[in-house]
Amino acid sequence: MADRVKQIAAQLNYPKGMLAGQTAIITGSGQGIGAEAARLFANEGAKVIVSDIDGKKAQSVADSIVASGGSAIAVAGDMLDDAYLKTLVKKAADFGGGKIHIIVNNAGYTWDGVIHKMTDKQWDAILALHGTAPFKLIREASPYFRVKDGEPRSILNISSTSGIHGNAGQANYSLAKAGVAGLTKTIAKEWGPNFGVRANTIAFGHIQTRLTQAKEKGAFITGPGGEKIALGIPEAQTKAAGPLMHADIPLRRAGTPSEAASAMLAVVSPLFSYVSGQTIMVTGGRNM
Repeated sequence: MADRVKQIAAQLNYPKGMLAGQTAIITGSGQGIGAEAARLFANEGAKVIVSDIDGKKAQSVADSIVASGGSAIAVAGDMLDDAYLKTLVKKAADFGGGKIHIIVNNAGYTWDGVIHKMTDKQWDAILALHGTAPFKLIREASPYFRVKDGEPRSILNISSTSGIHGNAGQANYSLAKAGVAGLTKTIAKEWGPNFGVRANTIAFGHIQTRLTQAKEKGAFITGPGGEKIALGIPEAQTKAAGPLMHADIPLRRAGTPSEAASAMLAVVSPLFSYVSGQTIMVTGGRNM
């Protein structure tokens, strides 16, 4: 996929990469889809700000990009901390020579529970992370997007099929991810006419990440108050599905982080220069 993107870029006369000269903030890019996107964006010439709550992982991704000849810095912190958002935007602008061109709101996790057992803490934490934090980052970075310098500006908000169709056990996540699409359309309508800012949403289906791996592998994130939140899907649930696990996906498999990141690159690239305000389903055909 990455090689095909390079071929297209060469054909379109982007010898230094489709994102050459652009500065991109990618939240949650210390691992998984975000890390793949950071490397891919850098490979296409972007100056990448690796944003993640895990400083060691963020630095590792940035170091790998620099070692490969790309340009990146790590700015670690908590997306729920307003002071961090200010620092993130300032360091990104400084790194980009006073400009920011791309924001990818990718950071997040799930904290599931059926409706009648979901706590206020679960509800508030997921809405804050997936809804309020992206809004606050975009608002903080608005001076760098509401400009008329002839350069491209793009905001990509990551959603999920849970936000499109709902999902049992994910009332909080479904509401937050549904709201992401509304935020995206509002940005497109407010900042498109005078500033040419494009804003789009990608709704991912089943992608191979720590959120979809076996819960028994022990992946967790530290939530509000230091609480450990287990990530993943119980093995019993996936075993019960058996060969029908991907039966409703026309491609009959889960997507890879690389495929997910490639879709993200495509949406922020010149290949999608006339696409704005859209929710793009990256699902292998599921939920057509």
